[in-house]
Amino acid sequence: MPQRREQLPESPEQPTPDPSRVVAHRGNASEFPENTLPAFASALRAGLSWVEMDVQLSADGVPFVIHDAHLDRTTRSTGDMRLMRSGDLATVDAGEPRRFGDAHRATALPRLADFAALLGRYPRAGAFVELKEESIERHGVEACVERSLEALGPVAGRCVPISFHEGAIEFARKQAGLPIGWVIRQFSRAQLDLLRALQPEYVFYNYLKCLGPGATLPEGPWRWVAYEVEDGERARTEFARGAAMVESMLPLKLAAALAAPGTVA
Repeated sequence: MPQRREQLPESPEQPTPDPSRVVAHRGNASEFPENTLPAFASALRAGLSWVEMDVQLSADGVPFVIHDAHLDRTTRSTGDMRLMRSGDLATVDAGEPRRFGDAHRATALPRLADFAALLGRYPRAGAFVELKEESIERHGVEACVERSLEALGPVAGRCVPISFHEGAIEFARKQAGLPIGWVIRQFSRAQLDLLRALQPEYVFYNYLKCLGPGATLPEGPWRWVAYEVEDGERARTEFARGAAMVESMLPLKLAAALAAPGTVA
């Protein structure tokens, strides 16, 4: 069902040392378990304009916010969440014991609808919602897109569906008329041809894998978003290449570095 498009947070066209150009990758994932409500709330309370998250569908088609299809890395449970029903996933502890021990025990594995309720309290913020290929392969493009848009509800207009899977973002644009973001794998001729055909509003790229030293980003009507950026020096390098924003799991530290007096993009 088409969603009403709301005004998206502004993204400067010219490189400036503006901390609003920092995207909180899986929330404030350096201080809280990734892709959890505490991680997102921390980034939003700090005033960041954008967060990014990953979405997988349960066996009964409920969108949950988690990067991996398997629960083992970030939770106290095991198994493929795509084969588990939403009621069983409601009891999963997503406190990332491997990184944090017991510090965040009993942190819930959030449904996408839970995140939407949180975002609703921050009307000037937006979210990049990555539709994961594992769930697309299991459930199909239409189910992943439609269930995610339904879960986002009234905040869908402030969200940008993104994916490595071009079919998913094409369907999202057709279904809801929203801006879309594509995650490019490499700067090959085939990928660049596909980029020009897709004409997404945003393009995410891994600066470590996609570009060589001194290379600049291909121009187009889209905004480039570099990931995974950890420090101000790297952010300024990517801005100089043509990036509009940088994505980081250290978002508050990076935003502070970019806001420091004397910073030059």
